[in-house]
Order: sequence, then structure tokens, then C-alpha cells
Amino acid sequence: MSERLQELARRVLEIEAQAILALVPKLDERFATAVDCLHRCKGRVIVTGMGKSGLIGRKIAATFASTGTPAYFLHPAEGVHGDLGMLARGDVLLALSNSGETDELLAIVGAIKRLDVPIVLLTGRPDSPLARVSHVVIDVAVPQEACPMNLAPTSSTTAALAMGDALAMALLELRGLRPEDYAELHPSGALGWRSLVRVADLMITGEALPVVADDAPLKDVVEEMTRKLKGMTTVVDQRGRLVGVITDGDLRRLMLRGEAVDTLRAADFASRSPKTIAADALAAQALEIMEQSGPITSLVVVDEAGRPAGVLHMHDILRAKIL
Repeated sequence: MSERLQELARRVLEIEAQAILALVPKLDERFATAVDCLHRCKGRVIVTGMGKSGLIGRKIAATFASTGTPAYFLHPAEGVHGDLGMLARGDVLLALSNSGETDELLAIVGAIKRLDVPIVLLTGRPDSPLARVSHVVIDVAVPQEACPMNLAPTSSTTAALAMGDALAMALLELRGLRPEDYAELHPSGALGWRSLVRVADLMITGEALPVVADDAPLKDVVEEMTRKLKGMTTVVDQRGRLVGVITDGDLRRLMLRGEAVDTLRAADFASRSPKTIAADALAAQALEIMEQSGPITSLVVVDEAGRPAGVLHMHDILRAKIL
């Protein structure tokens, strides 16, 4: 029984994956025209659809809204009972109908046309009644549903959802949405928080910043690291520019070498060319650098002149929930 169910699940996933891939060769000027129509929309994008298509439409509308394209969902059955008042000149209607002949959608077409609202249609039948009255038609037809009876909307809704995401991402690119813009649309979400917090918000500065001169003796280095409790210190030249860092690990390795250390200066055993970051960079980017650079837990924040402006520790990033 378990193997049979796994095989069924595998078949469903393969059919739906193939349905999405089959959309790629269909991308043509109609897609570009649809994106242009949505991008030039002076009002809002109204997404509509019945049944399972309507549920997919709700998700597409939410994706549009969260990526900088004002949008909302209109239930077509409610539309014929007064909710068409939500539409206004300057809006664009994005309709979803696999059959292209959904009665509830056909019932509101006349009113939409009178408002001169262009219709972008995602359908499995580009020659359908709805297609004939639409401004742009995008073909999202699938060879078969993933349903064993080829009845329940599965592959078709997956294909429509994927095409909706493609439209949303194209619009995001055209609008030049930045991480900070995305964060403003998600002020309470973890994704928005990652896109909002910058290195300058978390870094250690001022008196808490460990710094020694490159000619400082070993004793001064140990005292600075002990006093600041950061497990490291920056090393600067006479102009205050960063020339290296010294970590607890560097000190342990120095001691294990068994060499005379009394005459050593900071520059003699500092790690040169340390990983650095700018204060205005995202904290998430700093965490990515730490993870990709091996076992390092701190980044030196430098200004335009190459001088240490702060130190960012991984613990500070984790406490800020930049995960």
C-alpha cells in the first residue's frame, strides 16, 4: 500500500512539474504585452476567477500586492451582485478560467468593457468565448490533470499559479523593487525584517570597538581583547586604516608555535586582508559572508577610507533574528 501511494504521489509531482515546464516554450510577445498592460495600469490590478481558479487568483493577487503592484481579488459571483463597483477606469482585470467559458466571468464582461478596463486572461483554451473578448490571452493549457480521473483541477491550477508568479516577478523587476521596499510592505514579517536590518543597526562602535596599533606589543593586544570581550581586535596603521585582525585563535596558534613572543608586535601575527563589510549593507548579507568564509564569527565594518567603523559579531545577528 505504501509503495503504491508513493508511486501515485510521484506521478502527481512529475505531471505537475511537466505542466509548468511546458509553459516555457509558450512565452512569447503575449506575455510581454500582458506585463506591459499590468505595468502601465494607473489604478489597481483586479484578479478574478471561480472555484479553484479563484483560489489561485487570490494567491496571485496577494503576490502582486506584496511585491509592489496594487491588487485585490474580486469574486465574480459577488461582482454581478454589486461588487463590480470596486472597478474603476484605469484598472486592469486579470481573469483566470481554464475552460474560458465560466458563466460568472462572462456575466461581468459587459460591465467591464463599458468601463474600458482591459482584460488579461490566463486560460487553457485560447479560442474560448472569454479569450475572444480579452485584451491579452496567455495560454496555460496542460496536457492532462494530475488527478487519476483527469478531472480535479491540479496541473491546470499549478500552471496558472506559476504563470501568475512569472507575471508578478516581471513586474517586480520593472518596478525596480528593492529589499527595503519589500521590507516596508512586510513590516512585521521575518522576510521583511531580514530586508530591513542593516549592519549599522547591529555593529559595535565607539569605546566598545577593539583596536590596537600595528606596532602594539603582544601584552597590549591581549589586554585590549580581554577588556573588550569580543574574541578579536582590529589592527590599524598610523593613519588608522585597517591592516588586519587578531582573534583568540590567532593567539592560541601563536603560543603553540613555541617561538619567543616577547618582541612580537601586532603586525607580526595579525591575519591580513580580513573579511570586511560596509555599514549600510544588510545584516543578512553579513551573515552570508560569515557562513561562506569558513569558521569566522566577526566582520570588521570599514568606512570609505578603510578605517574600522565597527565590528559585527554573529551573535548580534542571531539575536536580531536575521536567520
